[in-house]
Amino acid sequence: MTQKALYGLVLAGGQSRRMGRDKALLSYDGKSSQLVNATSMLSEVCSKVFVSQRRDQSFPKIKDVGIIYDSNEKVKGPLCGILSSMQAFPNAHWLVIACDLPFINVATLEKLVEFYQAREPFYTAYRSTRDGLPEPLCAIYPSGSDIDLEYLVDQTGNFCPRKLLMLKNASLVDQELSNSLDNINTYDEFVKINTSKSCR
Repeated sequence: MTQKALYGLVLAGGQSRRMGRDKALLSYDGKSSQLVNATSMLSEVCSKVFVSQRRDQSFPKIKDVGIIYDSNEKVKGPLCGILSSMQAFPNAHWLVIACDLPFINVATLEKLVEFYQAREPFYTAYRSTRDGLPEPLCAIYPSGSDIDLEYLVDQTGNFCPRKLLMLKNASLVDQELSNSLDNINTYDEFVKINTSKSCR
């Protein structure tokens, strides 16, 4: 049996209302945007990498990175990007991460992939250090998950991918660093992180 490819997806289609600017274009190292860093990390562990975005968004082109536009009008939020990608490439498994994770690194992704490969094709995610629940925005969704996701929406009206991971008893991985999947939502948080980095 041919092993299916693992594709990477950066979710960048959010409105970033609390941030007041597109979170994908912020830089935490003074060099590259979050979008560039996230796609670069995914390229280390995935055969192809894509950015999930709305059609009204425009990002600088990143070499060897594809674009998948939100195409499923009946769903909202991150779930729309995940579903659109799975429907565009139904034969791939997907490693999905959010664009607003400034502390994530390649080692974090490698650990998730290694854990997944030993158990595939199961849903695989990190266990939140805050509440012990699955982290849906650094997780692997196997090929065919779109059927489960659409069922979740149609039957419950729930647009939260975390709910699906819980219902499917996703395999959970413990984080090496407690803050590796912390996300940043406001400009004050962004400034605080950059200030603390510059003081090191």
